[in-house]
Amino acid sequence: MKLEFEKIVPDKGSSMRVLHHRVTADQFEWSYHYHPEVELILVLEGNGRRHVGSHVSYYDSGDLVLIGSNLPHSGFGYGATDIHEEIVIQFKADLFEKEIPEWQDIQNLLIKSLVGISFSKKTKNAAIQYFQEILTLNGLAKFHKLQELLAFLAKQNGVALNQSINKHERYLKGQVRVVKIFDFVENHFNEDINTNHIAELVNMTLPAFCLYFKKQFKVTFTDFLMEYRINQACKMLLEHKPVSEVAFNCGFNSLSYFSRTFKLFKQMSPSSYVRLYKSNE
Repeated sequence: MKLEFEKIVPDKGSSMRVLHHRVTADQFEWSYHYHPEVELILVLEGNGRRHVGSHVSYYDSGDLVLIGSNLPHSGFGYGATDIHEEIVIQFKADLFEKEIPEWQDIQNLLIKSLVGISFSKKTKNAAIQYFQEILTLNGLAKFHKLQELLAFLAKQNGVALNQSINKHERYLKGQVRVVKIFDFVENHFNEDINTNHIAELVNMTLPAFCLYFKKQFKVTFTDFLMEYRINQACKMLLEHKPVSEVAFNCGFNSLSYFSRTFKLFKQMSPSSYVRLYKSNE
């Protein structure tokens, strides 16, 4: 997983770039990248992985995230289990920099976005109308609608995705470790993974690795691995694979243990999960 610089070109006659994608997971290039522009991502539907800075987690039934300038992130549709639809708004970080009193809340929001901000499903649902209108507008009306959207988000209680703002050079050094860990999990999640081996992989003692991982990801490595396996299991279940086969292919040696773990993370059994998504088709 290589970190790449992305050059953002605003839409013609606009101070922002607006994108609308509706694709299956295998139709999109989920690169890991950064850019000076601020980015607002609204995932209208679907499940996937959220990787912003050092934060990695999963979302269900859509997502809304604000990513600040030069904060590395990947495409949110990675690991999606169904159709991925998103609206993305990108604009320069200094767009609202002028000393205008009415912009103070927006300026504070953009400062907070430097660590990444995730918003609740309630906020996401309320924000959809702003995004949909921005897609249809042009010129000054489009800019004013973005201003309204940011003013609305500034009043919401978003959750910071990272603990601190990192200088880009310093971040890249730490990112090598994060990428090694995640790449190993992606390639070996169906095997018996020993935490000692992961610690050795990144040249850390086991206690130091456990403390580091908990600080970076807000969960233990064991819980992170279980969540990753369960999300992979969801994708396989929706491909109509038998539950027993899915359990084995996701690193579970016991069907009963798989079922208990699945229910812990998804609040329902594997069979109930399949029925729920079939009923929504």
